[in-house]
Amino acid sequence: MAKFSPLVVIPPLAFAGLAAVFYFGLTREDASQLPSMFIGQPAPAMQVTSLRGDLPPTAEDLGAPGVKLVNFWASWCGPCRAEHPRLEELAAEGIAIIGINYKDQPEQALGFLTELGDPFALIGADSSGRTGIDWGIYGVPETFVIDSEGRVVARHAGPLTHEIIARIIRPAMESAE
Repeated sequence: MAKFSPLVVIPPLAFAGLAAVFYFGLTREDASQLPSMFIGQPAPAMQVTSLRGDLPPTAEDLGAPGVKLVNFWASWCGPCRAEHPRLEELAAEGIAIIGINYKDQPEQALGFLTELGDPFALIGADSSGRTGIDWGIYGVPETFVIDSEGRVVARHAGPLTHEIIARIIRPAMESAE
């Protein structure tokens, strides 16, 4: 009769433990929401340049009266293209959207806006990615809700959908008024 070795149970137990961690990590209710240390804090500074030839957004714009959205996007970003109609809809409602074009070529960014429409009340180019780093973005698209005092109320990483707008963006905007 073969002798039982306790070492044979270690690999299956390790696999089961990892599978449980992955399962619970992927099935969290809000797995798409990444934490932001800026919630409730003043929005970080913006070191952006002009994209359309007008003045780029400033800290004063972030603290201007009214709720506004700050949307990081790029022409090379497929999810940005997918969310763009939602931004157009929000802008048509009169919601101020500040666009930050992230690590993009100006001519390609302008072509994107010419093709799909320009929903941005103000827009700046973050060609170096410095502003994106300062805001703690993980990638594009990312959208922040900013209150009248320039504080970050909410953040959503990923493309805006009707469901995300209804569940996250609109309630955050209402709480910021």
